[in-house]
Amino acid sequence: MSQITAERDPHLHGGADADSGHAHSGEHAKYSFLAHHFDSPAQQFDSAKLGMWLFLATEVLFFGALFVGYAVLRSRFPEVFSYASHYLDTTMGGINTGVLIVSSLTMALGVYFAQRGRKLALIICLWLTMAGAAGFLVIKYFEYSHKIHAHLVWGPTFYIPPHNEFGNEEATALAHAPTPAPAAVGVPVHSAVAAVGPLGTAPMVDASVIKPASVGPTGLSAAAVDHRLAGGGDIIPYEMPSAHLEDPNMPPNTHLFFSIYYAMTGLHGIHVVVGMFVIGMLIHRATRGDFGPNYYTPVDLVGLYWHIVDLVWIFLFPLFYLIH
Repeated sequence: MSQITAERDPHLHGGADADSGHAHSGEHAKYSFLAHHFDSPAQQFDSAKLGMWLFLATEVLFFGALFVGYAVLRSRFPEVFSYASHYLDTTMGGINTGVLIVSSLTMALGVYFAQRGRKLALIICLWLTMAGAAGFLVIKYFEYSHKIHAHLVWGPTFYIPPHNEFGNEEATALAHAPTPAPAAVGVPVHSAVAAVGPLGTAPMVDASVIKPASVGPTGLSAAAVDHRLAGGGDIIPYEMPSAHLEDPNMPPNTHLFFSIYYAMTGLHGIHVVVGMFVIGMLIHRATRGDFGPNYYTPVDLVGLYWHIVDLVWIFLFPLFYLIH
């Protein structure tokens, strides 16, 4: 018997003229999952689903504010978003999109099987959804690690070249070394980047006035990176972790793109981690046999949450990866 039928069947309430207190206690005696402050399973289900929709509305408002911030930045700095999007790996982003779409399908099938009391099929679908979430995070880890290694980070530190190949003394010496003359390297030198050094070695410069760099962090010029030749993937090789600073075509304020990129995709990743936690709880309860045709509310609610998480990524992927 479904949850809705349980509420509408007069026999479950002791008849239309039965004492309401007797019917209330009878419902709780029949359904162990029914909380004491609800009169019927259907009322509990509807209340829980309403609460989840209200929670998801706050999530939409939360991400909505971030999307507004994205729109403001992109309208003010369109050249920055057009340029910086070439540093994102479209292939990895596309794979992650497919992974989340498949995980939404397995989650929906899990709700279907829970409603029909098919315990094994439900457990399999929940594990497949968990695997999809884990796969998404693994791909995102490799994507993040590459960008952080390439120093494609957020904030003004985007313009501070990494010194991981050198010791502290060498890095300090390089930071204080005189900048080569433009004639020595054949490209113009922007003093703004030269003024940015390791913490405590030189005064910081407001990121809004920082110009694109043309000279490498070691005082040697490197081959310029032409972002127009990028085929939709990362164009910063591991052996050149600050190659973006060598690109004369890099517009000012490029760090703003990566700031909003890490903010939105990072917060989305946190929601994926939360989803994995609650899906793990569902797997434990499903293995215990808690869900069936009369009670599948937690599976249904987690399914709603997971679909919203997937939907947010469906918007993030084209807004960051496909704008060029």
